[in-house]
Amino acid sequence: MQHRLLLAAALFVSTTAAWAQVPVPAAKQTKATLLTGATLHVGNGQVVEKAAVAFNDGKITYAGPASGFNAGGTSYETVNVSGKHIYPGMILPNTQMGLNEIESVRATLDQQEVGMFNPNVRSVVAYNTDSDITPTLRSNGVLMAQVTPVGGMISGSSSVVQLDAWNWEDALVKADGAVHLRWPAMVQQTADNSPQVQQRRQARQTGLQELESLLAEAKVYKNQKNDRENLKLNALVGLFDGSKKLFIHADYGKEIVEAVRFVQKSGVKDIVIVGGGDALVVSDFLKENNIPVVYSGVHALPSRAGDDVYLPYKMPGLLQKAGVLFCLDYDASLHGSRNLPFIAGTAVAFGLSKEEALSSVTLNAAKIMGVDKQVGSVEVGKDASIVVSEGDILDMRTNKISHAFIQGRKLNLTDKQQYLYEKFNGKYEQGSKGDIGK
Repeated sequence: MQHRLLLAAALFVSTTAAWAQVPVPAAKQTKATLLTGATLHVGNGQVVEKAAVAFNDGKITYAGPASGFNAGGTSYETVNVSGKHIYPGMILPNTQMGLNEIESVRATLDQQEVGMFNPNVRSVVAYNTDSDITPTLRSNGVLMAQVTPVGGMISGSSSVVQLDAWNWEDALVKADGAVHLRWPAMVQQTADNSPQVQQRRQARQTGLQELESLLAEAKVYKNQKNDRENLKLNALVGLFDGSKKLFIHADYGKEIVEAVRFVQKSGVKDIVIVGGGDALVVSDFLKENNIPVVYSGVHALPSRAGDDVYLPYKMPGLLQKAGVLFCLDYDASLHGSRNLPFIAGTAVAFGLSKEEALSSVTLNAAKIMGVDKQVGSVEVGKDASIVVSEGDILDMRTNKISHAFIQGRKLNLTDKQQYLYEKFNGKYEQGSKGDIGK
């Protein structure tokens, strides 16, 4: 019995010590704040040297040259950030962060529901604000994310959240703004006409017929008075009046064109392509239909053997030249999503300008998600979601975040990786003094 009590006490102490490292959400801004002396990167391509950014009650009240700032009778707490750089907080699209914690532990996985058509699934209600992954994003300058479900043909609705909150309600920036459709892959015509190939072809055809029927029902449901609510159809209604976007996950050029024409025929207003491996091939089609792209796979191999090995690195710059609105996501791994700024940095090395690359993870992402009036750039009237870096935020060598604010609240930038670095750095410092192992 005594042994069990001692074990329980040890576990309590270790758990308490671990939780002591978890940063607590910041309190609401109470003092007007002025950042001065840094280079301001607005997010829309503009750069202001020796700038000042002021914010009060969570909103930006001034952003421009320091020489032009007028307090107007308001008392500001001044923070000198001379020699540093001010950026808008970056936005991570198309992520299961907060829904998926540990791959091998089923109880931590909330990103998928059973069934093929789940438009009524709201991913945000499963969003875990206490995820250990979240602080690692903040300490690299990523302050918002689009929490996205997976699975089936219609996976559900995604929401945009800010990454410092006690619960999912507090985290919300835009609720259920997009429905996610995962377009079924085409079955290529081959000499092999085996039962398996025929079965795949038939399954695809059946799925598309069911999708067409579901969209038609939702359109009718929108235009009639309903005494009883149908959750699935009600979740799709916004697609026909433009209040919701349809994010179509597709890579192959023919599939992109097929998917867009299919849903347009059903009356869907606002479409976004996610993945977009062949977006450049169909860029004229995308421009003609005013369809933006959430581009995945910058750090990937080309999809075709004959392609330039550097094509994925060049793709953001090529899309920019083609006039296609795009933003970047990080789909290589959930835990690596903190590297979103460095994906944009890779694009800089292969044709995209630094300010265009910054827009691809800030303002462009905000536009595509429909939150650009609130976040995405450092402009008067928008939320004070701002980061201050000692150097270029897109360069892993100089991305050193000294300050970060969400809605004007100053964040605690402690994360598990920083804690482990300091822990083991101290261990090896001890070793250099001959104390290791003692």
